[in-house]
Amino acid sequence: MTPAPWPLVTDWLRNRLTVVGEGAALAAFRAAAAGPGVLPWRFDLPQLEEEWRGLLAAPPAEAAISPQGARHLARRLGEAVVAAQARALATGPRCPLDLHRLLPVPEDILALGPEEPRSRMWLWSHWGTSRALRHVRALPAAGGAMAVEFWSADWSPWRALLALRENWPGLRFTLVPDHDAG
Repeated sequence: MTPAPWPLVTDWLRNRLTVVGEGAALAAFRAAAAGPGVLPWRFDLPQLEEEWRGLLAAPPAEAAISPQGARHLARRLGEAVVAAQARALATGPRCPLDLHRLLPVPEDILALGPEEPRSRMWLWSHWGTSRALRHVRALPAAGGAMAVEFWSADWSPWRALLALRENWPGLRFTLVPDHDAG
């Protein structure tokens, strides 16, 4: 099996993206880029619950939680994951740079879940990072510009930037990673 092109332990990198362009083109990009900022992964809850139950259950001599307690807690964790994602997806476009809105992850990849190597490979191949962007926020910018700050997994989303430059030729994209952050 070929090793993944990203590190085994995720290293988060702070980035600043500035987008400059004429009013209508920039307004269209802002509207297209705004989204919930959460990927609508499909979770295999029975599988997640089984994994969590196994992690929570300890040998009887060391057990701090009963097998029934581990099963109950795993089920509650699964319910919490689903509820948190549903809340995030229902809040509307609060994220100013939602890559899934601009370069959507296909349904068959979303069905695999976020930890599946093929999912992470798709993100790497199309976005240049192995995870969705985190902590995206708008920054003050001079007129005719949009500025956002975000954290990306292991690398800046350079492949997404190449696609954005191609898809939005009237705009100028400048991405500056902050290798000293964190």
